[in-house]
Amino acid sequence: MEDNLMEDNLITNNANYNTLPGQERYVAPLDDTPLQEVDSVDESAPATSMWADAWRSLRRNPLFIVSAILIIAIIFVALFPGALTKHNPNYCVLEHSLEPASAAHPFGFDMQGCDIYARVVYGTRTSLSVGLLATALVVLVGSLIGALAGFFGGWIDAVLSRITDIFLALPMLLGAIVVLQMFRTSKSIWKIVFVMVLFGWVGVARIARSAVMESKNLEFNTASTALGSTPMRNLFQHIIPNSLAPIIVVGTTSLGSYIVLEATLSFLGIGLPTTTVSWGVDISTARNVLTTNPEVLFYPSIALAITVLAFIMMGDAVKDALDPKSRKA
Repeated sequence: MEDNLMEDNLITNNANYNTLPGQERYVAPLDDTPLQEVDSVDESAPATSMWADAWRSLRRNPLFIVSAILIIAIIFVALFPGALTKHNPNYCVLEHSLEPASAAHPFGFDMQGCDIYARVVYGTRTSLSVGLLATALVVLVGSLIGALAGFFGGWIDAVLSRITDIFLALPMLLGAIVVLQMFRTSKSIWKIVFVMVLFGWVGVARIARSAVMESKNLEFNTASTALGSTPMRNLFQHIIPNSLAPIIVVGTTSLGSYIVLEATLSFLGIGLPTTTVSWGVDISTARNVLTTNPEVLFYPSIALAITVLAFIMMGDAVKDALDPKSRKA
């Protein structure tokens, strides 16, 4: 009875709504089912983030595990070469020139009578230092330029983008050869790093620009601006940290390339000084005896290849972990 009265009241209250000819108005009965108590929310589960998801993905990736083991071993060799050999890499005796391997000298001697094993071990520090230093500066310079261009836009973006396009049109190896030839009288690690940064920042800048342009339009930036935050504070405190993922990926994958570039420039005779203990220098001097004593070239080349492969594998693993399309929910 009460339900019928309620339906009559609803029909009466809605009488002002006209119905078309041939149509009937239907009023659904009210649902008087009592409300159920909502289950309590489980707040014990830790909050997840992109970095937590990426780390969880990396730990399950065999590629990351293998590359991490190799890189840790390479860093150990670079930091503590004396723990692996007691021979001085710069102590050379011509009487031992091209002598074969022995128990005391497992890799034998090179043309100058230097212990190849000692030079390979100590050369790890030089090659790794050049690669790490160049990568850090390239990422820093490229990220700053790209972030400024993507955040401010307008004429700042136009000018920085045109400068980026100019450097992008110059091949890195060719540009490095031209610049180093101009300063060939004095060679140093810092000049090699300078050349790498001069021609290497453009790739990072383009990626940083795209990431910043995407991040600056997100809600967190709008909310921060509404709360009175200055543009520069938003850029360095919110936008750049949220744009680091693609920059980290390109930095990791580029490190091996800079190690190869240092070896290539040294092989061409315009890189590090010949007195420097480096894989590139040893490969350059070994080419003179390649046909008669290939082992002189083999050992530093293998060390270079393993190091570059380890960082390439690490870069691929990091890329897969930070890519939202490849991460599993």
